[in-house]
Amino acid sequence: MKRLHIFLFTVAISLMAITVRAELTIEITQGSDDPASIAVVPFAWQGSGAPPADIAGIVDGDLARSGQFAPVARVDMLGRPTAEADVFYRDWRAINAEYLLIGRASGANPVRVDYELYDVLRQARILTGSQSGPASEVRMVAHRVADAVYEKLTGVPGAFATKLLYITVDRQDSGGLSRLTLSDSDGASPVVLLKSGEPLLTPTWSPDARDIAYVSFESGRPAIYRQELATGKRQQLTNFKGLNSSPAWSPDGRSMAMVLSKGGNPDIYLMDLASGQLKQLTRHYAIDTEPTWMPDGNAILFTSDRGGKPQIYRYDLRSGATDRVTFEGSYNARPRISQDGRSMVMVHRQEGRFHIALQDLVTNRVQILTQTDLDESPSIAPNGSMVLYATKQAGRGILAAVAVDGAAKFSLPARQGDVREPAWSPYLYR
Repeated sequence: MKRLHIFLFTVAISLMAITVRAELTIEITQGSDDPASIAVVPFAWQGSGAPPADIAGIVDGDLARSGQFAPVARVDMLGRPTAEADVFYRDWRAINAEYLLIGRASGANPVRVDYELYDVLRQARILTGSQSGPASEVRMVAHRVADAVYEKLTGVPGAFATKLLYITVDRQDSGGLSRLTLSDSDGASPVVLLKSGEPLLTPTWSPDARDIAYVSFESGRPAIYRQELATGKRQQLTNFKGLNSSPAWSPDGRSMAMVLSKGGNPDIYLMDLASGQLKQLTRHYAIDTEPTWMPDGNAILFTSDRGGKPQIYRYDLRSGATDRVTFEGSYNARPRISQDGRSMVMVHRQEGRFHIALQDLVTNRVQILTQTDLDESPSIAPNGSMVLYATKQAGRGILAAVAVDGAAKFSLPARQGDVREPAWSPYLYR
């Protein structure tokens, strides 16, 4: 076993003193063709000392990152209202703002944020609300404000108040360490959960976001581990000879699909997490891997080369029947399903290049979402609006995101090292 160090942490201190060298940065590379103009005015601070964060700036960044909004630059604002009596619609019409968000933050701990959203053209207040939370989680409070604004204006729940898991890997000349990292959806507030001199792979979330699972080679071969986020407590679930990979929680949280080759061939197994009992689902001489659950819990999609090339198949847990799902292209792998069960994202090869594609599971229409090369490991936001994936930029591994309609894109390169294997969390506050 090489260098291995486990960072135990609790939710109460998770945003405090643990610093990650590979902190992600946001680079918006493409927005939608007709984004809505919104002015997010700096929120008033009604407390002692300096405010704990630029709440309006965080909201502004969230909305910009969605690609559906074009926030007004602060230098262009003709006023800085913090209450309805100070709102003069002519000032905002003059700079072509369609919407206006104002707010006030108060309290030391917890922090309370009150906000109001206005439709400038209709000259009407269309949303009021408040959010509160510990001062240590003020960024998450701001993300929840952004979620509320996003939902009001799009009709779709926001997914800014969520978390990301990802793996960062140092260059070999820097020690080659792998880190399993947790961060906000914008890459801020990173916390290292696990650091190892051996590979770490395929992190995944439990449905209630209280636990994660991943593959670690710390024992000298791949093994699946479960880790409780609130305490850091770990449990080794498998350590069979051969492959132990691709853990995937069932929607009810009671079972986990995984890939084991203990029978001599990689197949999909199902583990009851309470008893540890295993049930073998697939029995084929081909390689069956990368399981993911349908939202209703009645079927599992997986990648298999049983037809000669990697394609995606569906295993029905009630009947045991297996059907092929993908037919367009000679390579389709790593399926991930939207929460409504309508869409599947995957790695799709086109003209020798690996892209992220979306397939409508009703019409079977396939849409290529990315134009970069060597794209892999897609993960869908819980509201189904964006897909996070790993790709290459200037020879380095980075994370990138694309809207499901392909219109908006942004990247999250690390300050150092390569980033890979992203996993977007479920909703945390619903």
